[in-house]
Amino acid sequence: MIFPNRHDAGRQLADALRRFEDCDPVVLALPRGGVPVAFEVAQALSAPLDLVLVRKIGTPLQPELAAGAVVDGDEMQLVRNEDVIRIAGVSEAWLRAEATRELAEIERRRRLYLGGRARAQITGKTAIVVDDGIATGATTRAALRAVRRRNPKHLVLAVPVAPADTLAELRAEVDEIVCLATPDPFGAIGYFYRDFRQLEDAEVRDLLARGERPPEPTPAAASPPEAPTRPDRIAEPRPVLPPRRAGGAHPQPNSAGGPPHGVRSAPARPPRTSAEGVRLPPATEPRPPAPGTP
Repeated sequence: MIFPNRHDAGRQLADALRRFEDCDPVVLALPRGGVPVAFEVAQALSAPLDLVLVRKIGTPLQPELAAGAVVDGDEMQLVRNEDVIRIAGVSEAWLRAEATRELAEIERRRRLYLGGRARAQITGKTAIVVDDGIATGATTRAALRAVRRRNPKHLVLAVPVAPADTLAELRAEVDEIVCLATPDPFGAIGYFYRDFRQLEDAEVRDLLARGERPPEPTPAAASPPEAPTRPDRIAEPRPVLPPRRAGGAHPQPNSAGGPPHGVRSAPARPPRTSAEGVRLPPATEPRPPAPGTP
């Protein structure tokens, strides 16, 4: 699996983390590379975005070999690698001095990236620690142990890519691991990104500032008009009324059997009589003569 860039990897990782949306999540990024990935996750889950700042402590003769790490927090969190400390002969005084120096650098970076913003509260919440990938896991382990000491309810490690054996070693540090790809052989994290350039501090600050604002709502698609509701039963036929009067009202039927109320009957014609008072039959129209009649 090759990711176009960190933002795309973050969106794919967010899809795999959707089930935590209603679990009061807080997203914690390991800078700098983990910030774009974590930004997309936080936006998708509508979660706060914060940093876990870790500084490795190397040995005096091999700075790249981690004797321990220091993690930011309300109190200094020093995570020790006892095997390396013993083999390299690192003294306790030297280790403490290096931890103090690296802690000062952590505080400088926090002010640079976040200004005076308070740390996100994760006690009793779901903490999701995000990076752009894992190689050896030394820095990630230090971050997870420091986050665990802040008493989250559920601790999740989420990365786009990592070697399977490293994830197995980190399994005891977390409640759950979400990883999109575990290629073998692994090589380096950058092998799995087309764009794996180093982020500038300004980009990190911008993403963290945008992470403080709620995500833009996606415009809802217009709903199609609803079809008219059909009646549950067939309506009874309406009575046919007589033609309207000039005023516009329908005459009302007369229960007595006469003409409708409001309709005046024409007066009946009086019977026809002759001059002598003999009653005559009603007048009728003259009938035309039958055919053949002279």
